[in-house]
Amino acid sequence: MAKRDYYDVLGVSKTASEKELKSAYRKKAMEFHPDRNPGDAGAEVKFKEVGEAYEILKDDQKRAAYDQYGHSAFEGAGAGGGFSSDASGFSDIFDQMFGGFSGMSGRGGGRRQVRGADLQYNLDINLEEAFEGKKTQISLPSSESCGTCGGTGAKPGTFPTTCPTCNGRGRIRQQSGIFAMERTCPTCQGDGQLIKERCSACGGRGRIAKDKKLNVTIPAGVEDGTRIRLSGEGEAGPRGAPAGDLYIFLSVRNHKLFERDGSDLHIELPIEFTTAALGGTVEVPSIDGSTSRIKVPDGTQHGKQFRLRGKGMSIYNREDRGDLYVHTSVQIPSNLNGRQKELLREFADISDASPSVASFFGKVKDLFN
Repeated sequence: MAKRDYYDVLGVSKTASEKELKSAYRKKAMEFHPDRNPGDAGAEVKFKEVGEAYEILKDDQKRAAYDQYGHSAFEGAGAGGGFSSDASGFSDIFDQMFGGFSGMSGRGGGRRQVRGADLQYNLDINLEEAFEGKKTQISLPSSESCGTCGGTGAKPGTFPTTCPTCNGRGRIRQQSGIFAMERTCPTCQGDGQLIKERCSACGGRGRIAKDKKLNVTIPAGVEDGTRIRLSGEGEAGPRGAPAGDLYIFLSVRNHKLFERDGSDLHIELPIEFTTAALGGTVEVPSIDGSTSRIKVPDGTQHGKQFRLRGKGMSIYNREDRGDLYVHTSVQIPSNLNGRQKELLREFADISDASPSVASFFGKVKDLFN
């Protein structure tokens, strides 16, 4: 039976882009996948046909050869580098694009190594440490490769042997027509190797539990919730497999003076009511330990904001800093003595109402009139 044109199989034009080819293949492969059409021999044939067409057209060189010579460009190629009619090639393409489908996921040529587990460590720091950065040592329970057996899990002087059931692949394959299924090897449980005599130190696991100490550098400018990844500092993998990663989650504690807003800081500065009325100069602390002087003009109201540029937080991976915003809090005196009360009464007698007070009561009067 003559083969159909590959472009017709996918339902695209001969000028179709790579994106259009991929989209068409996804649609057709999902439509004719054997798992969605159990017992339908026609669907299996079409699934194979779709995979064969995409295998050729997705490759620029193969596509150019097909456009010039048609199907004859691949006749007799077989296993010598051309297209293979083995359905496993189609499932590989399908797995790459769809992430696996039913029993067709997890393909590969060699034994799969189970990577060590990732670890998490929660680290609390204060705002000054977030501003300056910090070098610290942490300790956490972990595991490392067994020094007795070198991570093999076998008794010293012996070595693991290749599993005869799966030939070291860790999986066994069952094929029915063009549809292939794979599952974990029941003999070696997916390791691909068998250990006759286990290491007495690690019990054949290839790793032992041990507390790990690490020197960690916290960069300046980190924020609450920042995650730092240390590659390969997680748990050791079983039997020589790669180690996992360590993730450090930072929590920045609240400060008793400063409130953070990204790279900016805010501080509430109490000032005497006489300073607010007459004006003056006050000192403001900064997160770096220094102080700045600001001039408070006469008549300053409660809640007035002053901005000090470059006095805020460090910015991660940059040399500049955020700003510091100073919010005034005018303090009203309490427990006045007789003389202070007398002077204030004299002041009240000779003073006019402030513009804001006069405006407020003016609005009240208008409201009721």
